[in-house]
Amino acid sequence: MNPVVRTFRLVFALTLLCGCGRETRPTETTAARTPPAAQVTLNIAGNWQFSATPTTPGKPPMTIAGGITQNDIAASGALHVDGSKCFDRLKTIDFSGTVSAGTTSLISAALEGQVVTLTGNFGNTPFAGTYRIMGGCADGEMGKVIGNNIPYIGNTLSGSLTNSANKTFDVAGEIAQSSNASTEGSFELSGTGTFDTPCFRAGTIKPGMFPSGSFILGTTVSLQFETGNGTLAFLGTLSQDRSEISGNYAIAGGTCEDSGTAVLSVSSAWDPWDY
Repeated sequence: MNPVVRTFRLVFALTLLCGCGRETRPTETTAARTPPAAQVTLNIAGNWQFSATPTTPGKPPMTIAGGITQNDIAASGALHVDGSKCFDRLKTIDFSGTVSAGTTSLISAALEGQVVTLTGNFGNTPFAGTYRIMGGCADGEMGKVIGNNIPYIGNTLSGSLTNSANKTFDVAGEIAQSSNASTEGSFELSGTGTFDTPCFRAGTIKPGMFPSGSFILGTTVSLQFETGNGTLAFLGTLSQDRSEISGNYAIAGGTCEDSGTAVLSVSSAWDPWDY
């Protein structure tokens, strides 16, 4: 036999032998090799103010305010209800829940038999959702809720105070807000201020937590200036655009005891209108 032909037949036979019994594996699909998508979560931590409008006849509107903290997807809050005869604003209500990219529910611990549930999408700005109260005095009450995460108010402070005799004096200084909520759900405020009144020239903002000292809880701002001639206590409400705090003040413990109204301005180095 021709040597070339013999070689060809040998190679062909070996090829057949090697191919026999070979296990074929199905081709992996792209989907099988792709890892599952990471769960999308939101960071809802911060200082919150909710406005609750009941759909239950005869019930007044309420505000729910305080601090919410978050650890991974677990959220907890220390909030206060104001405007309802069934809740004492001074009492802290503890909330907890699991944050999701869609609907999230925060459920309170029972307070005098009342359990409050806030449900909605925290990814929306502002928060839009519903509330429901089960048990106790407000049992069966429900309605709609609009909420806002109140940004940090620290940096500069300025404004005018008008006393009962319609005389005005000014304040200018610095203010800082704690990044962590207290057990009462408020955020500590600190800083300094100078005044153009002969009663006192300077004051230190004494840090505190709701309901005393200097703090912010929702849109409620309390400032307590310790001066060399008494204490100036201010309580006001932060405007929706976070630029102004309007409220009342009183001076006690010195030779210039007085009271009146005040409009204070706050701004931050990170305010969008500063760029």
